[in-house]
Amino acid sequence: MEILVVNAGSSSLKLRLVGDADELLAAADLPAVDRLAAGELDGALEQLRADSGSRAAAVGHRIVHGGARFSAAVRIDPDLSAALRGLTDLAPLHQPKSLEALDVVTAALPDIPAVACFDTSFHSTMADSVYTYAVPREWQERYGVRKYGFHGLSHAYCSARVAQLLGRSGLRVISCHLGAGASLAAVVDGRCVDTTMGFTPLDGLVMATRSGSIDPGLVLWLEEHERLRPPEIADALEHRSGLLALAGTADMRDVQSRAAAGDEAARLALGVYLHRLVTSIGAMAAAAGGVDALAFTGGVGEHAPAIRAAVAERLAHLGIAVDEPLNTAADGDLDVSSRSARARTLVITAREDLQIARETRHLLWPAAAPR
Repeated sequence: MEILVVNAGSSSLKLRLVGDADELLAAADLPAVDRLAAGELDGALEQLRADSGSRAAAVGHRIVHGGARFSAAVRIDPDLSAALRGLTDLAPLHQPKSLEALDVVTAALPDIPAVACFDTSFHSTMADSVYTYAVPREWQERYGVRKYGFHGLSHAYCSARVAQLLGRSGLRVISCHLGAGASLAAVVDGRCVDTTMGFTPLDGLVMATRSGSIDPGLVLWLEEHERLRPPEIADALEHRSGLLALAGTADMRDVQSRAAAGDEAARLALGVYLHRLVTSIGAMAAAAGGVDALAFTGGVGEHAPAIRAAVAERLAHLGIAVDEPLNTAADGDLDVSSRSARARTLVITAREDLQIARETRHLLWPAAAPR
């Protein structure tokens, strides 16, 4: 059964037609939903059918937030759509794009079953002691304040692919999704036990334009002493922080090249980025009870060998070491570990589309789509 995968971002709408054997049959990248020209989506869907010679049997949508309610993929109906809209306050920057895409694709393909696949659901296996914040109970009960975690579709695929490549079960995998947004997940035998993002995707690692974890007291101080309003602080932490704030560029390639050329701001940015990344991997290893495999995915994770090498050097005490030629030349899924390493280091191509297609098949045709 061919699955049309819909992944809506802030600047694009990605459509992927995935076949039974997880092969990519056709693809189209469109402008964000709010910038689609009349007939542009219909034209793209017709082109996908022409390129692949087949028609989708179902649609799988990437939905950023499923809240505490949705711990697995679910079939979309009017009641579900309303419930997802009720979660918008938990992800106001991301959820609306997903829901807009759901609306326009459903209107274009009204007779094809559609499934919501959540970035939060992979993290639903975390223990209550992991996802609970030490805040007033009424905040937890009234507002759903807790750690949710994000990038779950990427972490799920990455950790499963590691197990497949190594041919082992029961693995303790630290999945590193490093891109414009970045997070880690500690995965034990396929189940997430901890992650770095929390109540929002702003938590955790230093990112391209996001601050990552900061002292919450800083936000209170800025409100009280500088009279900054919450939207101003949110804009600064979401869009004017991270690598951009430290180096003047949000592109890791530029940061690395400038640091190599002696730019002090870029050197500091790289140091801050690596410090947070390495110490957070250590925390995930503690949550997992050790590490058997460290996996890098996402734009930076896949294409920045110097970042992988620096991380391995600083985590040698965990048995992590990379083979320099393999690491430098890595292209596609590859084990780049040195022969002396006790834990494996792998580069994994990010394939959220395959994870969404698999979850969609498993929900609609479980007998034909074993996990």
